[in-house]
Amino acid sequence: MTARLLPGAPVAEAVFADLGPRIKMLIDAGRTPGLATILVGNESASAGYIRMKQEKAAELGFTSPHAHLGDDATQAEVLDAIAGFNADPSVDAMLVQHPTPPQIDYEAALLTIDPDKDVDGLHPVNMGRLALSMPGPVPCTPAGIEALLAHYEIPVAGRDVCILGRGTTLGRPLALLLSQKRPTANAAVTVVHTGVPDWPEYTRRAEIVVAAAGVPGILQPEHLTPGVVVIGGGVRYEGRKLLPDVDERCEEVAGAITPRLGGVGPTTLAMLFRNAVEAAERSGAR
Repeated sequence: MTARLLPGAPVAEAVFADLGPRIKMLIDAGRTPGLATILVGNESASAGYIRMKQEKAAELGFTSPHAHLGDDATQAEVLDAIAGFNADPSVDAMLVQHPTPPQIDYEAALLTIDPDKDVDGLHPVNMGRLALSMPGPVPCTPAGIEALLAHYEIPVAGRDVCILGRGTTLGRPLALLLSQKRPTANAAVTVVHTGVPDWPEYTRRAEIVVAAAGVPGILQPEHLTPGVVVIGGGVRYEGRKLLPDVDERCEEVAGAITPRLGGVGPTTLAMLFRNAVEAAERSGAR
C-alpha cells in the first residue's frame, strides 16, 4: 500500500487566500492588524521562527513590533515587554517565543498576556473557552490539523480518532477540538500516552491516528491498521535535525499520511495568522 500524502502547504495557501480580503477590509477601515513578538535569548531555531513570522506578517500587510531581550533577561523585563504590548492598541495579537531561557518562567509570562491578544491560544482563559466551545483563539497546531483533515475531505464526524500524546499545546486541546459538534469534528476521541502500557491496542482500533507525543519514532507500522489516516504532529529536535514521532515505514501501512516535512508546520503558521486576524476583527468591532 502506498499512502496518499497530505502536505500542509495547500491547506495553508487556502487559509491565507481566505484571510487576504479580510485583512484588506481591516486596512481599508483604518485598522491595520498588528502581531507583536517577544524573543528572549539568541537560540537560533527560535530566532528563525520569529523571523519567519515577521516575514509572513509583512507579506500580509501586518505591523509586527518586536522585543528582543538578551540571554540574561530577567522575568521583570519579559513582563514589562508583555505589559507594553497589552497596553498598545495597535497590537491585536502577541506571542512569547517558546522555549525561553531557564531563568524565565514561561507559564507566568503567559498568564500576564491579555487573553484576547494571545495568538497561540494557550492562555488558561482560552483553553477554558475551547473546553466550553466559546469564541476565542484556538491553539494553532490543533486548529491546523482540523483544517488539514477538512481540506483533504477526510471524514472525522462519528469516526474513531486516537491521539497519542496529552500535551497542553497539542494532544489535550486537539481532543477538545475534534470532539466538538461541528461537521469537521464530532469524533469519538481517545487520548493515550506513554503511561498507558497497551497504547498500541488503541491506535490499532482507530481510523485516524494523531502522533503528538514528542517521542521520535514512537509510532511504528505494527501500531496501525492498514488504511488508517496518520497525522504526524509531534516532533523533537536534535540540534537542527527534526525527529518526527511517526516512523517513515508507516507510509507502507497508512491510507493517508502527512509527510515527514511540510505536514502540520505550514498549517500551524496559517492558524496563527487566522487567530491574529480574528483578534483584529474583534478589536475593531469593540
